[in-house]
Amino acid sequence: MLIDILISKVRVKILELFLSNPDQVYHVRDIVRRVEEEINAVRRELARLEKTGLLSSQWRANRRYYSAKKDHLFYFELLSIINKSVGLGGNIIKNKTKIGKVKYAMLSGSFVRGKPYTTTDVDLFVVGTIVLPELGSMVREEETRRSREINFTPMTEEEFAFRKSRRDPFVMGILSKPRVMLIGDEDEMVRL
Repeated sequence: MLIDILISKVRVKILELFLSNPDQVYHVRDIVRRVEEEINAVRRELARLEKTGLLSSQWRANRRYYSAKKDHLFYFELLSIINKSVGLGGNIIKNKTKIGKVKYAMLSGSFVRGKPYTTTDVDLFVVGTIVLPELGSMVREEETRRSREINFTPMTEEEFAFRKSRRDPFVMGILSKPRVMLIGDEDEMVRL
């Protein structure tokens, strides 16, 4: 899906690597190993991405390390696209029929940006008739990949509508924060 938008398969893999782990710094050989592509193709794409300003590099002990530049003009848009195509967001979109009848699904902005976990944040919010074992399995897989706990909240459409109409602080807190919509219409979800 994303490969149709961007030109190079290697570039897409590199963007997926950096933007699904936004705070990570990678050495060239580590990138090659993770994206499973030839070193020359990886170096060429790293140079292009650095030239555009999306990646930066620095030398440490005769090794060149790369990281994503969060001040790039399209950083947050690309971060949103990547989170809809890989990881937990990608799994939810690809397997939405397996997890039930989903009206809305969203990832919190702090989760997408790789912010440290806090027990008060809801990383994933899903509204509908949910098959909890299937959703739980996807969440556990992502927890293992990210080495961090993921706080998710499933809710029925009726409960969501009721709590939203009552301006429930928990629901209002979720709706007032930045998010990446995976399933459903964001305007409809937040409308009171």
